[in-house]
Amino acid sequence: MIETALVLGGSSEIAQAILLELKPLGLKRAVLAVRSPQEIEPLLDSLLPGLDLAVCSWDATDASGSAQMVADAGTTLGRIDLVVCAVGMLGHHAGRGMTPEAIGLMVQTNFAGPASALSAAAEFLVDQNKADSSRVATLLVLSSVAAARPRKSNFVYGSTKAGLDSFARGLGDALVGTGVRVMVLRPGFVRSRMTTGLEPAPFASDPRQVAVYAARELGKKRSKEVVWIPGKLGPLFAVFTNLPSALWRKIAAER
Repeated sequence: MIETALVLGGSSEIAQAILLELKPLGLKRAVLAVRSPQEIEPLLDSLLPGLDLAVCSWDATDASGSAQMVADAGTTLGRIDLVVCAVGMLGHHAGRGMTPEAIGLMVQTNFAGPASALSAAAEFLVDQNKADSSRVATLLVLSSVAAARPRKSNFVYGSTKAGLDSFARGLGDALVGTGVRVMVLRPGFVRSRMTTGLEPAPFASDPRQVAVYAARELGKKRSKEVVWIPGKLGPLFAVFTNLPSALWRKIAAER
């Protein structure tokens, strides 16, 4: 049962939808780690009604503060059953034309910072389970189909997601036997505030649809390690990732 959660990137619509989807299943308390707590605190009652919530300040680009943030969240919650990693920058057309500084910020925000925080969270959860191994703890990492194969319109974003995706799956292998599991979500295009004004790609979903998939897998004793959303994207990208480059460029076009 998942009663408590720490959310890295608490302002994420997908993360908030996941919390709401888990509430009827037993979620009671959550800590939202965000860059600007003052912006989200007035909205909590309307965004996440019925949950006992706390907000803490956390900057994904400052790896030095991650371990303490996780420890403080553990103190607040008593036990962390779930860590949701949903921090990131939108990467539509994040390719040629980006400045070196913008690329560095995207790498830090989408990959290096979350990876550091996930590492800190994993160690905390392992130590937590040594004292109480009665429940499984989960690291839920929001990746993207963009991680599966780079394309010219967003290869910077795609590479950062690929890095985090690979890190998370390797971390999951390293945690086998500790009572801590890792689940990677790979949604396609998600209609949300961040994608307003963009043309949806085929098989687009919304935050609640992503949350339904996540909650369904989290409730299983033997869950999938990688969850494609919608599920049909898995077999589709199994083909796409093996296509000749010239053909892939035609299929991906400007998407």
